Amino acid sequence: MIDWSHAATIGSSVTRTLDRLTAATRELDPPLAALDLTTLRSNAADLVRRAGGTPVRVASKSVRCRTVLTETLGDTLTASGGFRGIMAYSLREALWLVGLGARDILMGYPTADRGAIADLTADDTALQSITLMVDDDAQLDLIRSASTGDAPVRVCLDVDASLRIGPIHLGVRRSPLREPAAVAALAARARQRGFSVVGVMFYEAQIAGLPDTSAPIGWVKKASARELASRRGAVVAAVTDAVGALEIVNSGGTGSLEVSSADPVVTEVTAGSGLYVPTLFDRYRAFRPDPALFFALSAVRKPTPSVTTLFGGGYIASGPAGATRVPSPVWPAGLKLLRNEGAGEVQTPVTGKEAGNIAIGDRVWFRHAKAGELCERFDRVYVVEADGTRTSVPTYRGEGQCFG
Repeated sequence: MIDWSHAATIGSSVTRTLDRLTAATRELDPPLAALDLTTLRSNAADLVRRAGGTPVRVASKSVRCRTVLTETLGDTLTASGGFRGIMAYSLREALWLVGLGARDILMGYPTADRGAIADLTADDTALQSITLMVDDDAQLDLIRSASTGDAPVRVCLDVDASLRIGPIHLGVRRSPLREPAAVAALAARARQRGFSVVGVMFYEAQIAGLPDTSAPIGWVKKASARELASRRGAVVAAVTDAVGALEIVNSGGTGSLEVSSADPVVTEVTAGSGLYVPTLFDRYRAFRPDPALFFALSAVRKPTPSVTTLFGGGYIASGPAGATRVPSPVWPAGLKLLRNEGAGEVQTPVTGKEAGNIAIGDRVWFRHAKAGELCERFDRVYVVEADGTRTSVPTYRGEGQCFG
């Protein structure tokens, strides 16, 4: 059996967290997911601090658990303690959240779900609470054709926030909108067609989503921040001239809260991954949050003295396939996945200094590469308080909700 008290350290704060989670879930059988409430609250406070007084909108795709949304936004799922509103990833998700009380939901992405649009436009509360994201006239056509009434639909325009250096595109491929005149023209056309244009959004993935792993990445981040600060102000001015004052100028992500909130035209920033802190956020210099969400697997076989095989574990994150998207064993320290097998569909072998000390039935703790995606693999999360009290709460999946 593992002597937990003598296992190699992996950082004092994570060690204390895993000691607490292990004690609180000792009699439970893995696979299981556990969330340390003390760390979650500390991370939430740090997000608010880093936003410097700018409201933080919670990205639900990075959470996927109603209890955690309530923890940050209060019982109404709308605003509390520096957090304001939800950025949803699915219109059906947004409608579900409105039914639970949420009253400020910004769609992070366009939708082509005609049935959900019909439901939205048939519900006055939903119409007032949900803002759709658009970047193309064809999306306006689809929304209008699927609508069941003539009431104005709230829309926000997604603006390309990538950095362009000649033919080089640095950032994600999202919106075709970029220059102020083009954004303002679409805003004017949307208003003429009866839409209520309430905001613009800029997601600078090349700042928010890149860890600080090299000097060139640091240069890209600084150059992008300078370019976007100038262009974002010009876009907001052009759209305001075209349709009037805006309610929402959204920007940022967990990795760029300070940069985005420093721009006076930005009315809100978005974050979500910084609550759980997956491994993709380990190498940032701007902040040092602690991991709050972990999952545990059981040892079920010993193929060699230096390899232990665990049940389950193939929880691969989205994005470009590669080593950064696989889960990481973190306790006992020093374990690693096998190169030729990785994290498997049904079994995951691990090796390393402590692998020989893991007995059948022991558990190994892991971290996921991304945040909310882990909740798609579990129907519940065990939330552990500072005193060791444990509560089982459902994920979206546990509430029978799957939004893609």
